[in-house]
Amino acid sequence: MPATKASQVRHSTTIQVLGRIGMACYGLVYLLIGYLAARIALGGGGGQEADGRGAITEIGSTALGGVLLWGLAAGLIAYGLWQALMAAVGYTWIEKPRQRVVKRVTSGVRCVVGIGMGVFAAKSALGSSDQGSGDQKQQELTARLLELPAGRFLVTVVAVVVLGVAVASVVNGIRRNFLRDLDLSSLPQGTQRWVERLGRIGYVSRGVVFGVVAVLIGYAALTLDPSQSGGLDAALRTLADQPFGTVLLLVVAVGVAAFGAYCIGAARAQRG
Repeated sequence: MPATKASQVRHSTTIQVLGRIGMACYGLVYLLIGYLAARIALGGGGGQEADGRGAITEIGSTALGGVLLWGLAAGLIAYGLWQALMAAVGYTWIEKPRQRVVKRVTSGVRCVVGIGMGVFAAKSALGSSDQGSGDQKQQELTARLLELPAGRFLVTVVAVVVLGVAVASVVNGIRRNFLRDLDLSSLPQGTQRWVERLGRIGYVSRGVVFGVVAVLIGYAALTLDPSQSGGLDAALRTLADQPFGTVLLLVVAVGVAAFGAYCIGAARAQRG
């Protein structure tokens, strides 16, 4: 698709509306991850994973699970496609080319994550039971990489990339860089303040969790043991195993939920 055509599609009212609804669905998933993490901290997590797949499974367990899963699947896929357009021709309001490239790469990652979760939600709605957990998928990918001739190096690179994402998320929250991508004038004054606060807390907390994920992947590379790797759920449970883990995990859980609330609150103001 030529850049001009993609830009026209990105600015269409339908795409903008669907993308913002999808961003709210993305936020809902993070809200539920925060809830599941808090449940783990309080000893009531059971076997439910505190990650995107666990959040979607939690929705599917409700009385209207099937209907909600289809709606969530549509929203997440719409969000992923919106992010694909942003990756191709978005962030034109950013003047520095290097920063624009970083933003577009980030949108490309969100595209993959959004569509992946949307497909998982659709399969869950269809009753698929052999999709595996998020941690299992992470460990399987790590194992495949480690089997390659330069496996340890490749897994280390993945760890460094995830660590970079974690650091960028923390910096984004501290410096409030996320506000550049919002048109806060479209929100009520009181909502603007809350969106900013939730964004700062949420981005920092998400960065902390991704930092732990990076450490787990790096340790798997160091030990050549893919079982040491893991995703969000493994990272959160690692925090819970630390001294004062219950308090630490509760704080992070609130922060992750704050990021979800931010996504929902900022969806209307997100520049497209």
